[in-house]
Order: sequence, then structure tokens, then C-alpha cells
Amino acid sequence: MKIFNTKIPLKVWTDDIESGALEQAKNLTELPFAFRHIAIMPDVHQGYGMPIGGIMATKGVIVPNAVGVDIGCGMCAVKTSLTEIDKDTLKKIMGEIRKVIPVGFNKHKEGNLGAMPTIEESASLIPIVDREWDNAEKSVGTLGGGNHFIEIQKGSDGHIWIMIHSGSRNLGLKIANHYNKLAVELNQKWHSSVPKFWELAYLPIESEEGQAYLKEMKYAVDFALANRKLMMQRIANKFILNYSGIKFEEPINIAHNYASLENHFGQNVWVHRKGATLAGENTIGIIPGSQGTKSYIVKGLGNPESFNSCSHGAGRMMSRTKAKMELSLEKEIKLLDNQGIIHGIRNTGDLDEAPSAYKDISKVMENQKDLVKIEVELSPLAVIKG
Repeated sequence: MKIFNTKIPLKVWTDDIESGALEQAKNLTELPFAFRHIAIMPDVHQGYGMPIGGIMATKGVIVPNAVGVDIGCGMCAVKTSLTEIDKDTLKKIMGEIRKVIPVGFNKHKEGNLGAMPTIEESASLIPIVDREWDNAEKSVGTLGGGNHFIEIQKGSDGHIWIMIHSGSRNLGLKIANHYNKLAVELNQKWHSSVPKFWELAYLPIESEEGQAYLKEMKYAVDFALANRKLMMQRIANKFILNYSGIKFEEPINIAHNYASLENHFGQNVWVHRKGATLAGENTIGIIPGSQGTKSYIVKGLGNPESFNSCSHGAGRMMSRTKAKMELSLEKEIKLLDNQGIIHGIRNTGDLDEAPSAYKDISKVMENQKDLVKIEVELSPLAVIKG
């Protein structure tokens, strides 16, 4: 860990941090409501306002851009009783999965009310959820795009695993954009000392707007979890059709874009995790690599210096645009083919999710060995990318 001498300490778990992300992290240390120190994980890269791979605790305020636009995005992993899976059957299962789980901007033609989380508030208190309800009903059980994926893996424990990375789809984006815009307008009205170009507008927790954001954020987190659960159920059904008698352990679920009220260093603070996951003592978590590298089931060590957090993945080494322009399609396909991985890289438009667009996950894990302990290493067998 490297400590920068800023207004409040900036603690960074890597030497590999791009200038834009470092500048954003330093901006966080200048915020009047930031608590104690800022923690930056080894998968860090630049985001909107706050770098992805960052943790910030605050007193009395919530910052929408410190949660991110895909609220509740996270991981789900399930260990199966299978110890082997032949390639032909695996290809068949992956094809069947594609038929029941829409990817990219696609969604279901019919809504799925039964999969939607229960609403505990009146519609007037969650206006964006209420407005977006019909679309959300058709989006639950869908993968989305970007770096979201479904992956079948072989574990170092000898078992076949299923892993999903997905979030709150368009619902979380609409909530994030609405409340960030509202925060910007209010901060200007209040003549906030936080520069607008930092993109770190805030809402006081006790304000009507702050309370509304917390309620809608919570629903988006619950929706993202329901989304992953429904996809996992449908994937499991496809395995059952091909392997009678297969058993599944309880899913591991962990989110990496949210804020929660927690006690740290003797004070109750709002911990914003943006591209970072909870790693409290004995918390079981998931840290994925790229589609050509290992992923990890981990156990948190409860390190207070990271606010009980760890990385959410490998982290991007190059932007999507740069990856499409500079990476070799032939080399990236060969890299995956040589490992026998069933993948979806077909043209240059797919290179933004090529393995070489990401940091070395082994180095990321080495840099956070004081935050988590590796329980199971998972090697990719087949991948569906959003």
C-alpha cells in the first residue's frame, strides 16, 4: 500500500494507477465531508467523478457518482456437484443459455412480475422506480452489455462452477442519472465549494432528495440481485436437462456499486464502494479476472484501512476505444483458443473485452493479499459476454 500526503490520506493498493484516476482520487481527499482517508484498490481505473476501484466514507452526505451508474452491479457464483464437463455438452448448454437470457440491449418480450423485488415504499417515494417499472419487469433476468458475463469454470477444488456478472440494467442508470443531475442543480443553488467539473455533487442524507436517492438506490441493489438470481436459476435448469442428478450449492452473491451505513473507526459513516466489494472478516466474495484468466472465490480479512473492502475484478488496462484500435484480433482469439476456452470474440468490435484490455489479475491479487485470502481459483471453460 502506498500513502499519499494529501488533505486526508490517500491509500492506494497499487503502483499501477493512471494519471486521470489518481487525479480523481486526490479530488476525493479534498471533499469537506470525506472521512478519515480514501482507499483505492489495485484494479483502479478512471470513472465519472470517482475512480472505479475506490472506497470513500462520508459524514452526512451521499454522492451518486461515488456509487456509479450501474447501481448494485455485482457477482454471483454457484459451485456444482460436477467435476467434469465434456466440450460438446458445454457448447450445447451455452447455446441453450443464450436462448433464455437476453444479452446487450435486448430484454424479454414479457414482464416477469414474480421475479421483481418487493416494493416497501409508496410510489411517490421512489418515482424513478415507479416510472421505469414496466421496462424493469422485462429486464429482470437479462445480462446487459459491456463487461457483464456468464462464465462456466473449473475450480481448483475440482468442481465445475457457474459465475455471473451483471447489474441493475437500465433501472440503475436512470436512478443514478436523475439524482446526480438533481445533486448538481442543488449544489449550484447552494454555492457548494465542490467544483462542478469534479463531478462529485452530493445530497445531504437528511434532505428529502437524499432520502429519496437512498430508497431508490436500495431498490436498484435489490433488483440487481434478483436479476442475477433469475439468470442463475435458468442456467441451472439447462444444466439439469443435460446432467440429471446434478446438485448446486447456495449461491455466493456480492455487489460492488453501492453505499451503506457502517461503523468504522468508532463512527457511523456512509461507505461508498464504486467497483469495490465488501471484504469484512470471513466475508466470502468473488473477484473475477478477464475471460482469458482466472477468477477467485475469496475470504475477507477485515482490513480497516480499506474500510473492509477489496477489488471487484482485474480492472481495465486500456479504454474500450483504445483496445479496439490497438489490440490484434488474431492474437486475442489465439490466446483464448490455445486455452480451449469457448468464447465470443469474432471481430474487432469485441476487442474491448479481450483479455489484454485488462490488468494482470495475478498482480492485482498479490497487491491485496492483506485484504483477502484466496479460497478457490477458477479457470474459464466457456464465456458469454454482454
